[in-house]
Amino acid sequence: MTDCHLTEKRLAIKGVLFDLDGTLADTAPDMIEALNISLAQFGFAAVNSCELRYQASHGSLALVQTALPEQNEAMHAQVQSALLKNYPQVNGKHCQLFAGLDAFLNLLSEQNIPFGVVTNKPARFTRPLMIKMGFDKRMPTIVSGDSTLHSKPHTAPMLLAAQQLSVRPEQILYLGDAERDMQAAKACGMHAGLAEWGYIGPDDAIIEWPSDVSFGDPYVLSRWLKNQLSIYTSTT
Repeated sequence: MTDCHLTEKRLAIKGVLFDLDGTLADTAPDMIEALNISLAQFGFAAVNSCELRYQASHGSLALVQTALPEQNEAMHAQVQSALLKNYPQVNGKHCQLFAGLDAFLNLLSEQNIPFGVVTNKPARFTRPLMIKMGFDKRMPTIVSGDSTLHSKPHTAPMLLAAQQLSVRPEQILYLGDAERDMQAAKACGMHAGLAEWGYIGPDDAIIEWPSDVSFGDPYVLSRWLKNQLSIYTSTT
């Protein structure tokens, strides 16, 4: 085996990790419903989901700030607190996998490639959602925003997930739809895959994000992985 072949082997994909909101699952409808419940409690009008969708990856405060741009920080904090209280009652109500990911996850299982989630969503929201979607039995690792002392783009949650997958970071593809996802993946040596189907806003300069590979939609993931597996097999 030549040095070039050794390099191919080191880069073989042995595990896959996903960001949750906007990458693995379309959680925006649930988050926006919780926001609208909260807005009504304070006498504000409901917001259009299309206007808020791009903010879903940036957390509850970003949703509130976008919905109420004229309000002050104190009001933002109150509505955010209400949103977090209301979210559990709708968590998973409308959420579903992005179309095309089922086939990719099935391929990973067929190839005995473990997969999991690293998200900044708190565990009190992540775990119930993963259980509802049936992923608690399929994923050897589900790392939430409060599973470690630091959240993405810090490497701590990424490295914890790699350890729980029993896969070296350099053999993991991390899929995410935010700049911090790409930064976190690169910082710990994972392959940074940009999920272009996610909550990416029109002003997001994705060309400047440190991704290694970009996927226009989930359907191309299976073809890409099959190609990687073919390259690996042919060079070993």
